[in-house]
Amino acid sequence: MSEPLTQLERQVYHFLIDFLAENTYQPSIREIARQFRIKSTKTVSDLLHALEDKGYIQRDESRSRGVRLLGFAAAGTTQPVGYYKSLAAVPPMLRDENRGGFITIDRRFVPTPDVFWLKTTDASMAGRGILDGDYVMVNPSANAADGDVVVARVGHGTIVRMLSRRDTTVVLKSSDASETAIELAPGDNSALLGVVCGVFRPSWEQEPVPLMPVDAAVN
Repeated sequence: MSEPLTQLERQVYHFLIDFLAENTYQPSIREIARQFRIKSTKTVSDLLHALEDKGYIQRDESRSRGVRLLGFAAAGTTQPVGYYKSLAAVPPMLRDENRGGFITIDRRFVPTPDVFWLKTTDASMAGRGILDGDYVMVNPSANAADGDVVVARVGHGTIVRMLSRRDTTVVLKSSDASETAIELAPGDNSALLGVVCGVFRPSWEQEPVPLMPVDAAVN
């Protein structure tokens, strides 16, 4: 997939993915033409040829719906995981009105059915590879151990920190040693919500990362 897609090619490719997920079969050339108001079926065929040449699909032109999405396992091996813009201060923490949508990922990376996504709002865990604006997957079923990165509710806010325990006190530390640790005693208005088990960073929301020179790439 070295060649970039044009805007229309990208739109058609996404339509193929969405149509397959909803219908379990691929759209016909005429259905694609109708979706994008393309008058010529030859134009649609040319678009599909371009997607095939660029390595996104394979085609069987003897079949009317003979398109196969390369590397796409369809809904059978993926799972939608809820993304929450905020959490409630009292149980249940995860409420439909606070859900911003779903992020669908390969089911092999979902450790338990009750995981959920949150978006970080600071860079306190940059030393552990979690930046401001990253999406973190939270596993509420995991047993949190000292040194784990956890999500906790402190008062009405939600934070991501490293966990340690001192007797009955829970200590939440930033990866930045200059930040003061947060100590939570029994009875405080707080709760551990789960262990961070994954991080997703949309590249277009971050500063561009310098590319590794070709001759320095590791095979």
